[in-house]
Amino acid sequence: MAKQVPTSRLARGTKLGAVAASSVLRTQRTRLSMRGRSEAVRAKMAEESMIRTTEQVVMVLGTMKGVAMKLGQMMSVLDLDLVPEDHRERFQKRLAVLRNAAPTVSFDAMRQVVEEDFGQPLTAIFAEFDPEPIAAASIGQVYRATLRDGRVVAVKVQYPGIDAAVRADLKNLNMFRKVLTSAMPWVTPAVLDELRLNMEGELDYQNEAVTQLQIAELYAGHPFIAVPRSLPELSTTRVLVSEYLPGKGFEELRQFPEDERNRIGEIIYRFYVGSLFTFNEFCGDPHPGNVLLVDDGRVGFLDFGLFNRMDPEHVRFETICLRAAAEDRAEDLRELMIQRGVIDSPEEIGAEECLEYVLAASEWCLVDEELTITPELASGAFLLAVDPRASEFAGMKQQNLPPEHLFSRRADFLTFGMLGQLNATANWHRISREWLYDEPPVTELGKAHQQWLAENPPPAPTKTARPRSAASASATTPKKTAAKKARQPRAGRKA
Repeated sequence: MAKQVPTSRLARGTKLGAVAASSVLRTQRTRLSMRGRSEAVRAKMAEESMIRTTEQVVMVLGTMKGVAMKLGQMMSVLDLDLVPEDHRERFQKRLAVLRNAAPTVSFDAMRQVVEEDFGQPLTAIFAEFDPEPIAAASIGQVYRATLRDGRVVAVKVQYPGIDAAVRADLKNLNMFRKVLTSAMPWVTPAVLDELRLNMEGELDYQNEAVTQLQIAELYAGHPFIAVPRSLPELSTTRVLVSEYLPGKGFEELRQFPEDERNRIGEIIYRFYVGSLFTFNEFCGDPHPGNVLLVDDGRVGFLDFGLFNRMDPEHVRFETICLRAAAEDRAEDLRELMIQRGVIDSPEEIGAEECLEYVLAASEWCLVDEELTITPELASGAFLLAVDPRASEFAGMKQQNLPPEHLFSRRADFLTFGMLGQLNATANWHRISREWLYDEPPVTELGKAHQQWLAENPPPAPTKTARPRSAASASATTPKKTAAKKARQPRAGRKA
């Protein structure tokens, strides 16, 4: 049986949410009214105040679109221990709404968007168009339709005026931080900068359609990953048309037997994390609303508005850093980060703090044993790494993580959160050794993926990166790395 918490570091992280919840989310009025009351009454009032505050935040996020919706979806995936155990089920139901649904807009208004962009009536393009949306995203709704040639398609349509709303959100991100930081203290300037960098790019559905088609072609014929082909010729800035991919949603998958959840979890991990190290590109928006199980057993992936291609040198930097952390090479790791500019005040950061900080976030895939990922484990690691209220790693949290690495680490955390929602179990380190150490696969899925790769070799790496992720910054492989890479790696960290 897999251990749920293999190390004291991971266990320490899982408790952070409870500590944070007891010290934040209380209004000034509540604090003043606590004076002179018994400890039990004060605790009850604090709990009720906290619940009201967090539910208000969820309600606000649920009635907004764009940036605020994206923050809400991140919060729902990571399950951030914001309320006491007795109330978490009710709170999670509220958060679940943010995963797959945004405020609905009338079909007449959405139809107008389609007809304006196409310059002709809906019936000129589609033989049938179901007016009931089948899904909703942060900036649009998805409909099922049939083209005049008989093909069934999914049509994603932006909310009318959402472009102006998102740009207004982007101009007011500092205000969002002041309003939301009580419930989401991890909304740091770095997170907001990353959102600012990428959210506006999501408004261009034509660009997303081109990207999605490229990803669909990249994964064509894959044994367990499915990406529906988009139709760029029928897509516009505000309308994206793609193949309709039927399947079971994530909430249903969470109820599957353990073996099936584990299989789905490994596929999710391989797609969202493994793609970075295999193809130098990855989808930056892992969340349950973008995943479904197709009838043939493949896992389908949707939504490529936040997609990134990284400079291979940047990917290599992440690889060698993870190797150093897995092998407990603290001095090497610190030197790598100094040379890359991640640590810009070396006199304040020791080698052990550097190593412990990386392990707090990534040890789940560096521990060489089976590990069941729980929501508490995922949220604890995230909060321990980024929450400014935590006293650990205060020096590292003040360092400068380049934008391209911030984007990839965010995707890693959100993938971790999704696996926690599934309670998936695997030896994640043994899977990751395929791309960290170029070792042969040890799982059946890995062997099938390796065979597919052999028959469909990836294109040659390119240093051309998507500008919206600011991934064009230069990086050089540190000299010390070349000397160390010949060292025989250990089998990985043991608990």
